[in-house]
Amino acid sequence: MQDHAALLKRKRFIIMVLLFLCGLINYLDRSALSISASHITAEFGLSSGQLGIIFSAFSVGYAMFNVVGGFASDKFGPRDTLLVAAIVWSLFSGALIFATGFISILIIRIIFGMAEGPLATTMNKTVDMWYPDDQKTTMISIANCGAPLGAALSGPIVGYIALHMGWRWGFVAITVIGLTWAFIWWRSVNRVPPKVDEGEKKSAAVEELSHTKIRVTMKRAFYFKTPSIIFAALAFFAYNYILFFFLTWFPSYLESELNVPLETVSLLNMVPWTLGCVGIALGGIVSDRITVSREWKDELTPKRLIIGVGLLISGCAVLLISQLHNLPVIMVLVGVAVFFMYFTGGLYWGVINNVVDSKSVGSIGGVMHAVGNCAGILGPSITGFAVQLTGGSFVAAFMIAGVVGMVGAVGALLCIRKPKVTQSDLDRYAVGGATMDQVFAK
Repeated sequence: MQDHAALLKRKRFIIMVLLFLCGLINYLDRSALSISASHITAEFGLSSGQLGIIFSAFSVGYAMFNVVGGFASDKFGPRDTLLVAAIVWSLFSGALIFATGFISILIIRIIFGMAEGPLATTMNKTVDMWYPDDQKTTMISIANCGAPLGAALSGPIVGYIALHMGWRWGFVAITVIGLTWAFIWWRSVNRVPPKVDEGEKKSAAVEELSHTKIRVTMKRAFYFKTPSIIFAALAFFAYNYILFFFLTWFPSYLESELNVPLETVSLLNMVPWTLGCVGIALGGIVSDRITVSREWKDELTPKRLIIGVGLLISGCAVLLISQLHNLPVIMVLVGVAVFFMYFTGGLYWGVINNVVDSKSVGSIGGVMHAVGNCAGILGPSITGFAVQLTGGSFVAAFMIAGVVGMVGAVGALLCIRKPKVTQSDLDRYAVGGATMDQVFAK
């Protein structure tokens, strides 16, 4: 029994480290284009509007394959789905070095986005398979805190390479790193967790604790009408609008509006993402600690409050930036905005894990992710054209991002609650039939 428990613990640690590194590499990939944007724009003669479309192109492919990746992780397992995705996105990250102009960059970024689409859903499905309920939000948050760290490191790494070797070499380096990770993931992670008996489950702490998680297999259509899932997805849209706003346009904002040189931009760009790394880890830990600290009538209450308050603070900070021109004050507010935005980052997935039956976690998470990442399609393009139509000013762009964040906060505070399931719902949606006493049974 001890050998099995020790094996499970060791495997969990390896998985968490690899998922953390995967998120780091993933955002190193994504933000590399933003850091190199001034070089690429100059070489290919791109306008602000075209650059915005290129930034959005990633999310077109990404959102499409959020759903595909979710269903694939349910059908083929998250380990193999993530392996294939990592190989393809690494290759297409490097393919940018062969770009010849606007159209080729656009096509490469769409395919690159498709390949990265399954990432978050497969990470969440992996956590749902391998970790107990009272650790899931913490674990998905720790896994995801690699993402802002990757964005933070992208500035000095890609910026240094772009300045001293040319922007293409940064993408070559990222490709090599991604393929190396994929090989290690393939060699280190099982397709399914080791089987344990009931005594080992207790010693390994894998028992289910949640009384909001639906324990019967429901048709996926049921979740598409569940308010907690709908408004978690809409709040995730607001989260992603602010995220992609800073991920894609913040370096250009510093350079063009505040006249900050590229070498300084690379360093300043580290500040918000480092705070985001801390924020997303703390958000998951705080949520799980509060959830297990008392008996909640609705276990989604801590997540609802953290998502709502975090997005509200972030949105207000972004709105304030629109009225300022003082770089130190702006950097403080950007840090506040990104920290509190990321504080909520793991909790959307926590809502999925706390509500959706285990057989549908991947696919429903994929749909939520796709809805959220529509912000990555709309946001960068809206920002690009807002800047272009206002003569290079970012005031309107910051105001739009701030308002979107606050609207998402209000929706979360009002509507993310324990799902209500009726016998009529079971008759219509339960696979194989079920009774009311089975819905939340542990």
